[in-house]
Amino acid sequence: MEKLIIVKYGELTTKKENINLFINTLNKNVTEKLKEFSVKIAYDKGRMFIRVLDSRFSEVVEKLKEVFGIHEIIIGYELETLNLEEIKESIKDLVLEKEFATFKVETKRSNKKIPQSSVEISSEIGAFLLKKKEDIKVDVHNPEITIHVELRNKESYIYFETEKGLGGYPVGTLGKGILMLSGGIDSPVAGFLSIKRGVKLEGIYFESPPHTSIEAKRKVEELAHILSKYNGEMKLHIINFTEIQEAIYKSIPREYLITIMRRMMYRISSIIASRSNAKILVNGESIGQVASQTLTSMKVINEVVKLPVIRPVACFDKLEIIAFAKKIGTYETSILPYEDCCTIFVPEHPVINPDSKVCEEYETLIPYQELIHKAVKNHEIIKIGKQEKKDYEDIL
Repeated sequence: MEKLIIVKYGELTTKKENINLFINTLNKNVTEKLKEFSVKIAYDKGRMFIRVLDSRFSEVVEKLKEVFGIHEIIIGYELETLNLEEIKESIKDLVLEKEFATFKVETKRSNKKIPQSSVEISSEIGAFLLKKKEDIKVDVHNPEITIHVELRNKESYIYFETEKGLGGYPVGTLGKGILMLSGGIDSPVAGFLSIKRGVKLEGIYFESPPHTSIEAKRKVEELAHILSKYNGEMKLHIINFTEIQEAIYKSIPREYLITIMRRMMYRISSIIASRSNAKILVNGESIGQVASQTLTSMKVINEVVKLPVIRPVACFDKLEIIAFAKKIGTYETSILPYEDCCTIFVPEHPVINPDSKVCEEYETLIPYQELIHKAVKNHEIIKIGKQEKKDYEDIL
């Protein structure tokens, strides 16, 4: 009887022609995540089996909780037999170590050559245990422990507890996206939700020195670092937005500052996406949360790009987004008091129903194409997640 980790796929099993792509990508991602451990991984279309060759089971399990595409994580036991008598003896040895008063047995029999049904096997194991351990009884509705038995091709598996995985699709199976990553609460949550659907992300951040600080930039790097736990190594594109923002501030009527600024950001993000072979833009916009996130504003801003813009938190309220940020570990970093370029020049009364033709007219007042070309040409790229975590102690 060998102790091992069993991974269940969940949603991946609904795939048909493409199932090999999803499972092979999951194996690649798990292998990368566990590269610091001594493990042996085997997999098929139903399960992944991870043998930990040292005593670091709990550490491996914690790492697997950061991998999308995993439905359940199980620490179980493998027997190289389908003989029911041997299986019962092994279960007896395992349960005698446990304290419980009620139990039930659940059997899955993928090997249909076994003559007994799953229900019959569960009943036989249950009856056997009732004879071997005193003061226990069967409770099929609310047992203290559930004994899971799986009978596969030539092996059987026994386990008692399962841990929930992240679910979703393996990162990279659905292509690449560019996350418009600010220092706020919303965009990291949007990034996490996109990664969950199999999108491999690169980030883009707009800085505006000296109006924005180095601490604001490092805050965004830390948010990207947190997301890289789930995304894998992540490129972060740093755009110097100062000249564009100052030109907008000097030439554009105040109520249209944010709308024009966002249109410039979308244009730049679209260029970066094209160069990175990304299929979508992702951002943390939530309907009605601020002036630039009314439906009219979204439409007018969206018009300057052809790429789809995905807004995973569009229908979340702020409290829901905050709760999610706390859950994934980005909230405490997001609330650090360092302003990004979206907040430093916010007018007192921004337009909430902008007009496309007015935007186009105002944009002729600045040489935005030249400024965009310069910003893209000179932008900085930082790789997040592969090296050791940077020291952010001075801003956290």
